[in-house]
Amino acid sequence: MDSITHIALGACIGEAFLGKKIGKKALLWGGLAQSIPDIDFVAGFWMPLSEELLAHRGFTHSFLFIFLLTPLLGLSANRLHRELKIPLQYWMLFFATEMLVHIGLDGFNNYGTGWLEPFNHHRFSFNAIYVADPFFSFWPVLAAVVLLRISLRSSARKTWMLLGILLPGIYLAYASLNKLKMDIDTRHILAERAIPYTQYFTTPAPLNNWLWYVVAGNEEGFHVGFRSLFDDKHQLHLEYFPRNSQLLDSLKDHEELQQLIRFSQGFYTVEKYGDSLVFNDLRFGQIIGWKDPREKFVFHYYLQHPANNELVVQRGRFAKWDKEIALALLRRAIGKDLVE
Repeated sequence: MDSITHIALGACIGEAFLGKKIGKKALLWGGLAQSIPDIDFVAGFWMPLSEELLAHRGFTHSFLFIFLLTPLLGLSANRLHRELKIPLQYWMLFFATEMLVHIGLDGFNNYGTGWLEPFNHHRFSFNAIYVADPFFSFWPVLAAVVLLRISLRSSARKTWMLLGILLPGIYLAYASLNKLKMDIDTRHILAERAIPYTQYFTTPAPLNNWLWYVVAGNEEGFHVGFRSLFDDKHQLHLEYFPRNSQLLDSLKDHEELQQLIRFSQGFYTVEKYGDSLVFNDLRFGQIIGWKDPREKFVFHYYLQHPANNELVVQRGRFAKWDKEIALALLRRAIGKDLVE
């Protein structure tokens, strides 16, 4: 999830653990504790971009990292607040809970989270919720702001704390049910059309959980499209994108390319933009693909011009967005404006 959501949800959990013991400092401790796995952003200061992509949500999002860091954080907090006589085990439970919630939530996005690093490089990605979903984030953010402002003696603190924790949990369960329905319907459509595939996933389009991005294909190429939960059970417009792996023949031994292929989890195509060879990671969707099904992919990496790759995962995410595009996303999400 995005950093604001982690901080806000962490603050609410901090209130639950420590609010009656250290007052509003619990919100600060909570927001800080749940942000700790994201210290991997520091790697970006010295790693090449292809390595940084793998480092993010890697070891610092693993169970081993939490196991190693929890005692250190617990000891530090226990010494800092020694006068409160909070047991060390309680501090450790607090930090472990915050960090486990962080990496657990990240596993529901499509980036991929390395829970088992460094023993296993598999990236867990359940693709059930978009990385920044306002319907998930609204309640923890609101609750954290209210908890920061209202009196410590207010009887409403517990209510707001529970709202900030339980409502996002309910929404996540709802999103997971949406994911299940989308997968069942989409696989049925693919079978009806006799579309062959060995690789497949669905993941939410930006900022909502009703419009889903669909990818299905094999070594030859991928069928890509968008489907709303409100579409007719047979409706799904798909565009075909060949993999073009032969374009990589001259680069196949390059470490940078192998890192990109590993990062993409095999969901990639290659194409040329003019004289530039471009690697597309399909997992992050297309730029306004619900409006233009032949649009470029959000993640596109210039293999021959690496200097142009700064913020490669982010740069296309909201490119070309304006009021009309936002409204088009909304209409498509509720089952209108189908692409023919």
